[in-house]
Amino acid sequence: MINIRKIVKKIIPNNIFKKVEPVGHLMEAVLFSVLYGFPSRKMHVIGVTGTNGKTTTTFLIQKMLHEAGFKVGMLSTAAYGAGNDIKPQINHITTAQASILQSRLRDFKRAGVEWVVLETSSHSLAQHRTWGVNYEIAVVTNVTSDHLDYHGTFDNYLEAKRRLFRLAAKNGRKFGVVNADDPNAKKFSDSTPRTISYGIKAGELKASNVKLAADHSTYEAIIGKDKYDIRINIPGKFNISNSLAAVAVGRELGLSKQQIEDGISALKGVEGRMTVIDEGQKFKVIVDYASTSDAFEKLFDSVRPVTKGKLIAVFGSAGRRDEAKRAIQGEIAGKYSDEVVLTEEDDRDIDGNFILSQIASGAEKVGKIKDKNMFLILDREKAIKFALTRAKDADDTIVLLGKGHEKTIERADGVHDWNEIEVAKKLLRLLNKN
Repeated sequence: MINIRKIVKKIIPNNIFKKVEPVGHLMEAVLFSVLYGFPSRKMHVIGVTGTNGKTTTTFLIQKMLHEAGFKVGMLSTAAYGAGNDIKPQINHITTAQASILQSRLRDFKRAGVEWVVLETSSHSLAQHRTWGVNYEIAVVTNVTSDHLDYHGTFDNYLEAKRRLFRLAAKNGRKFGVVNADDPNAKKFSDSTPRTISYGIKAGELKASNVKLAADHSTYEAIIGKDKYDIRINIPGKFNISNSLAAVAVGRELGLSKQQIEDGISALKGVEGRMTVIDEGQKFKVIVDYASTSDAFEKLFDSVRPVTKGKLIAVFGSAGRRDEAKRAIQGEIAGKYSDEVVLTEEDDRDIDGNFILSQIASGAEKVGKIKDKNMFLILDREKAIKFALTRAKDADDTIVLLGKGHEKTIERADGVHDWNEIEVAKKLLRLLNKN
């Protein structure tokens, strides 16, 4: 497969390659858009961006449209496919490189897909990897500080995400769905001719009578005189916001009240997003992909109120990624959790113990003490096994954070197979035998 970006990298000095890297990606996007015949021009594309919640929102929209009879495909961080044929995404990437992206769009077109829900990262937008994609609807979940190791500043990061709305402003419906609870909402609504705002606290489409349970949430979505009785089977207050975005898309596409309600409730879960692991143990175990400071805040804010017993958090922070968030992650987890177990999370070639010390500094700031209620165990499987022994009561909850759906873990010696959900299940079965 031709990789224009690699060719560009070979002929441009390394010290300036990062500055011109988007040129290579753009050339690649142009080439494969032409080679595959601009497949998205024959389909309608809904782009979903944001710091957190992109994947769940993408799944909700795809499932809702599929249940309503649309021929719809999906490309996301966790999976890709069309209809009920959804395959797991193995690589650690949200929006694939142009060659894969355009190839999959071509396959969708050949299969008769008419609508595509495309989870769209800030990296892909900044690098022009999505050039040639016919976005008609843009959805933003939220924007908080992330990926500054790549973008440099928050403003650059924000502008990358706004690009999705500017792209959607050129095609078809020219429609945007904006989270009114996010402080950057106006910057997105100003980028597209027509928008609808949603939110728990603000917006045209608002959530009312919210009821949170351990394994689902219910609420009323209200806009004007219209009301939708929504049940979402993925717990967490933040997922109410994600489902509101899906409701907004459903309204724009003319779905009935029943189709929207049934479509949202039809999604039983998203792998690695608030996934509850049940192997007959007394306590609750949840696997979630949360790895940003904002995701931590939202997750713990949802889990803590429904955890009557001890809350134990197991997590790390990736190497070769934003260092500034590590202490913040430790502080947030330490504030909400009774115990924290710090471990590896794709350390790559960075000293894992150094990463753990950075996270620990934040946890110590809010009173966590090493070997008392804060434990540093670099091997992730051993860390999870240890955490499982710390939960004793039916009211206890363990949250395993950062890996979610991913099928590999990256260490200094390379990439290794890893499946957090299966590891947790295996260890729970062993624990139940003893």
